[in-house]
Amino acid sequence: MSAFVLAIDQGTTNTKALALDSDGRIVARHSVPTPIAYPRPGWVEQSGDEIWSATTAAIDGCLSALPEPVIIAAIGISNQRETVLLWRRSTGETIGPCVTWQCRRSSDRIDALRTPAIEEAVESKTGLGLDPLFPAAKIGWLMEAYPETRSLSDRHDLCAGTVDSWLLFKLTGGAIHATDAGNASRTELFDIYEQAWSDELCSLFGVPKSILPRVEDSNAKFGVGRTVHRAIEGVPVHAIMGDSHAALFGHGIRSPGAVKATYGTGSSLMTLTETPIRSRSGLSTTVAWRRSRIVSYALEGNISVSAQAAAWMADLMGLPDVAALTELASGATGDVNVCFVPALAGLGAPYWKDRALAALTGMSLATSRSDVARAALEAIALQICDVFGAMERDLGARLARLCVDGGATQNDLLMQFQADLLGRPVQRLKVLELSAFGAGVLAGAASGLMDEAGIEAMLNGANEEINPRLDPSARQVKIGVWNAAVDAVIVGAKSSRRHS
Repeated sequence: MSAFVLAIDQGTTNTKALALDSDGRIVARHSVPTPIAYPRPGWVEQSGDEIWSATTAAIDGCLSALPEPVIIAAIGISNQRETVLLWRRSTGETIGPCVTWQCRRSSDRIDALRTPAIEEAVESKTGLGLDPLFPAAKIGWLMEAYPETRSLSDRHDLCAGTVDSWLLFKLTGGAIHATDAGNASRTELFDIYEQAWSDELCSLFGVPKSILPRVEDSNAKFGVGRTVHRAIEGVPVHAIMGDSHAALFGHGIRSPGAVKATYGTGSSLMTLTETPIRSRSGLSTTVAWRRSRIVSYALEGNISVSAQAAAWMADLMGLPDVAALTELASGATGDVNVCFVPALAGLGAPYWKDRALAALTGMSLATSRSDVARAALEAIALQICDVFGAMERDLGARLARLCVDGGATQNDLLMQFQADLLGRPVQRLKVLELSAFGAGVLAGAASGLMDEAGIEAMLNGANEEINPRLDPSARQVKIGVWNAAVDAVIVGAKSSRRHS
């Protein structure tokens, strides 16, 4: 009788559940939309309860597609990172909204802290620059906005956590409040060298350490399933990874030298490093994963708005979807002066200008709708190029190629733009749900159901390579126009982050 791994990927716009067999093949899948609210400019939030409802619906839909009796050997979780919420330990009742990674409501709190000494203290412990992207200041904001949280904290009845810890708490019937080292490393409260929550940082951001989850290895046996579905009753949750970490793992990357880019609502570029590297180019040092207490470090660049830029532009132009935008872009004249900087939630890596605003530049009376559509797609690729270049500067080496994943990688025109503007081959993996897949493989290997090395070998034969076609001189012209447009946006930003 066959056993499967249940892999859950809780993303910004969708919650997915996959069933993987012992060979890593996806045999069932189900996806449920997750609502997002924008209550004020710069504010982005979700409901913890709606996230949980979407998760249970995704699990039910996936497991119902499997033959009876369903046997699940292990559960893996991947999650949208830096999104944080509060809840009561005793009841599981959420307190306030789930504040997402894109939300900038903590910008004023960050600005009040911003001094060279504090920036150095934060970055030296966490590898992260001081920015409202990260959960620390968001937790402080939530505790100030909901005063009852202080008394709950004093009574040890308050939990704070990223989405993975919320799902784990709910999956285990409220028994476990834990996270993995990779997710913890993205909070700006975790000392990535000591591998522990930092008293100094918790004090700085006004976060009681007692409300934070226990930090485990990424492939720990976190707890067992309860109350959700009879097929996962008593099944161990055997992997937790942030979505970007899980995608890196899913690519089969286990040593330095390869770079992956995940194209989602935002984008993450990540590459493993032998030791922690202190970026001087606007990137972050992070924990990729921790296995058997051994930490694998990575260098990462986070882009705030990536594939979402195409969806936003399609809606703005009255087009039904990104496919229509792509078709329109394919007819563009190639006017290199038209440029879109999608700072719709500020600019992330490598610039970190959280108050930057989007701009569409270089237009004339000759500019067509096709030119604007093309600029929106090119903007996604150009942001990736910026972070890729920053990685090369930090590593002091030329990187040969880019491994890509995420739904937007199925857009052939975008991927050709990416190869052309990067001037390097792009390797596209045929597994679409790579974050869920990576977490599933880690859980399967930890449970003994899967042979990790065999699955990595299978992945090596599943790549499609897209090669650059654009003349190098034309590439440099386009990049020059992009750099000028970004510079103009940065000049107009109301706040900035200094990088030495």
